[in-house]
Amino acid sequence: MNLSRLDLNLVVALRSLLEERNVTRAGQRVGLSQPAMSAALARLRRHFDDDLLARVGGHYELTALGQVLLDRTATAYDVLERLFASQADFDPVSESREFKLIASDYAVAVFGTELARVVHEEAPGIRLRFTQPPTTIVDDTATLLSTTDGLLMPHGVVSDFPATDLYQDRWVFLVANDHPSVEDRLTRQDLARLPWVTYQRTYDAPAVRQLGMLGVEPRVEVSVDSFQLLPLLVAGTRRIALIQARLAHLMTPLAPVRVLEPPYEAVPLREAMWWHPVHTHDAAHIWLRETAARVGRRMADGHDTPEPS
Repeated sequence: MNLSRLDLNLVVALRSLLEERNVTRAGQRVGLSQPAMSAALARLRRHFDDDLLARVGGHYELTALGQVLLDRTATAYDVLERLFASQADFDPVSESREFKLIASDYAVAVFGTELARVVHEEAPGIRLRFTQPPTTIVDDTATLLSTTDGLLMPHGVVSDFPATDLYQDRWVFLVANDHPSVEDRLTRQDLARLPWVTYQRTYDAPAVRQLGMLGVEPRVEVSVDSFQLLPLLVAGTRRIALIQARLAHLMTPLAPVRVLEPPYEAVPLREAMWWHPVHTHDAAHIWLRETAARVGRRMADGHDTPEPS
């Protein structure tokens, strides 16, 4: 494919056509007349040797190739938008833009709130948008990172992409204050016999793999797509949950639960910010990474992970 022979404006037209499935509406969306958008559709059909939009009754539907291109075009559009928004210089005080960060509710609660506070004070025109990690993060990390500004994720889940370390955390267990069979300590036997509440994704894989290596297979009774819900689902039950110490420190005042140390030497959690190499030399992104790293250092220097109460 010779990209020099392509008109990149067709990416804009293609995305609009595939999403609107109507030539007139697609033209209105991007500021083109109906004849101009019809001409763009004709060029796209010649290029792909496919109708892309097929008339069915009184409306258009996507062809099989059009359906494939729908997601790919949105991704390509985001990449091009970020590419041409790159800057040689960046002044956080005067700039106005949005950074998109993919992060679990744990990372937002523990780190994102402090990052947002610093950005609010130092860069009033900068907006942060946090979104939950999709289930495809491990399978398609490159595509995911190419359409976002950063991924907050512990080491041990993704690799082969640039990252800056932020802070460390450690794993602890939660049990109900009135748990009938657990007093001041947990045993490995407790981990095997008691029902668990777990975070349903596998992004805490190093900690889960460690349990498997110790011969412990959690008997999962409830799984949930939020770390912050774990204390509420432990309270008043016989369940246990594995949770990050920093988040436990924030959440235990909200639920009648106790924090207990693991009955083994749990691997630490090293949170990092990962990004796509396309962002490495962009001035705005450098500022974002340096600000995130600075916030992480403050957390490490001034707020050690709390000891269990």
